[in-house]
Amino acid sequence: MLDISIVLPTYNEKKNISILIPQLEDILKRKGLKGEILVVDDSSPDGTALVAKELNKKYGNIQVIIRPKKEGIGAALREGYNTAQGKLIFSMDTDLSFDPNIMPKILKRLGEGYDLIVGNRYSSKEDYEAKTINVKAKRFVSRFGNKFLRFITGIDIHDFSTNFRGMKRKVWQKIKTREKTNSLLFEMIVLTDYHGFKVGEQSIVFKDRIYGESKLNLAKEAPKFLLKALSLSLRSRLKGV
Repeated sequence: MLDISIVLPTYNEKKNISILIPQLEDILKRKGLKGEILVVDDSSPDGTALVAKELNKKYGNIQVIIRPKKEGIGAALREGYNTAQGKLIFSMDTDLSFDPNIMPKILKRLGEGYDLIVGNRYSSKEDYEAKTINVKAKRFVSRFGNKFLRFITGIDIHDFSTNFRGMKRKVWQKIKTREKTNSLLFEMIVLTDYHGFKVGEQSIVFKDRIYGESKLNLAKEAPKFLLKALSLSLRSRLKGV
């Protein structure tokens, strides 16, 4: 069995994955990990999938899953996690906002008794290197939303919505998620906790992306995410899952 499956959801990230994937391959090599990289692409018009396929000619452990249309990060992650063959599953955004060198810290903690480790962008002011007004606004709204989610769930996690996380595959198979939107990120945490598994967090630094544009419309998505999160939390408390 593979040690790890790395799931990368992509949409128009051609330049970024040409940088990120070699970084991840180097980490796997340095740490002596047998792993696969799953690029789940929503039919990017910029040729993201083609770049990933070319990289596979060099590394030989990259699987490219091309989805017929853009369905969002939740659906892409579900497909990647369901396809994964590694004992551990790690996923991250592909816009270079997160440092992949933090991944081994998450894997180490999974070996210390945790079942899900989630990146935390809010452990200190220095951990959110936001230079633009837009990113600073996202930080403010996200931090408020995460406080609300921590209150309604009682789970001591400070960043429910970041896609920089590691999980044991056997736990993923147990929790039976349903969500296909970005609410999946919250659902994973709630269901892992509900089933009695151990959830923790790892400090990470968030930076502005260098190439491409953010796919997140905060004004549109934040209210939907919070309402869905409230619904999921109530469902797990009142009806079970």
